Amino acid sequence: MPRHWTDLPTPLLDRLRAGTVLPAHPLALDEQRRLDPIRQRALTRYYLDAGAGGVAVGVHTTQFAIREAGLYAPVLRLAAETCAAWSDTPRLLVAGVTGRTEQAVREAETARDLGYHAALLNVAAFRGAGEAEILDHCRRVAKEIPVIGFALLPAVGGMHLSYGFWRAFAAIDNVVAIKMAPFDRYRTVEIVRAVVDAGVADRVTLYTGNDDHVVLDLVVPFVVRAADSTGETRVRIRGGLLGHWSVWTRKAVELLDRIHALPDGADVPADLLALDSIVTDCNAAIYDAANNLAGCIPGCLAVLQRQGLLRGTWCLNPAETASPGQAEEIARVYAQYPEMNDDAFAQANLARWLSEQGKAIPLAA
Repeated sequence: MPRHWTDLPTPLLDRLRAGTVLPAHPLALDEQRRLDPIRQRALTRYYLDAGAGGVAVGVHTTQFAIREAGLYAPVLRLAAETCAAWSDTPRLLVAGVTGRTEQAVREAETARDLGYHAALLNVAAFRGAGEAEILDHCRRVAKEIPVIGFALLPAVGGMHLSYGFWRAFAAIDNVVAIKMAPFDRYRTVEIVRAVVDAGVADRVTLYTGNDDHVVLDLVVPFVVRAADSTGETRVRIRGGLLGHWSVWTRKAVELLDRIHALPDGADVPADLLALDSIVTDCNAAIYDAANNLAGCIPGCLAVLQRQGLLRGTWCLNPAETASPGQAEEIARVYAQYPEMNDDAFAQANLARWLSEQGKAIPLAA
């Protein structure tokens, strides 16, 4: 049956609105580029024990090619089953949904039937289409499952949409959040303004996907003035749904917890502000900014391989590999910013995550 956001369990809806860490879940493959279920499950367990409020599966970091490989439902099912079996604390399950309307509705139905709470809606298949057609598509998918909008930069297949689009999109009743990943400050502010102007800032929670600006996205208030300047609204980006947070996730949770602990209006410590450039530099290496993000997925896989969670960086597309010099860049940020990785946490728990037995680390309240 169709699911409305009011059907979501209150603790999960509260977590979504308060803001949380939602790693974009990678795909674990073996040497033959087949799904490695043990490693795939271990990744999910890692995210849960790291304190993530949920996972996003079937998204870009999971590799869009899982659809052609017949892995969309199996990978979503494995993540959902692992979350249910590993932890007593319910976590948000977000499914990546893409393609034209027929495909997107089918994926939304699959995700909903597997217990997913929301769909991250990628509209890249509509490049070149009019915004009215795209909005009709979004409304159709939103009839099946709560929707998270996705402002995706063109470098990885997305497109820029107007203020008018985002204002109309935010007004769709079953929209619960927007992941902003335009890698563009002007367009990020425009989306924030659209949500406020639509009058839905209390319902539509803002999440960052701007891997190049994570910390400042999360610490600064965004000001939206009324047209006549008689009043203003201040809103915050509450959490992150990030491919970058698929690695060093324990540290991402600690970072977001620290940001959330700051009272509204408090001075932001200089060392926290300085983390913005540090996180961006780490992301530049892992996400392969020097090569227009061509090696972003292999970069994430390389870090997880280094930690022992994965056995290799194989992608479904054999041509999708790390760029020349990317491994050296990852080694550089490891050496320069050792406080940013969670390798010790991974090593302490790896055997348990890979085993048939084990128990979750309780999620802090």
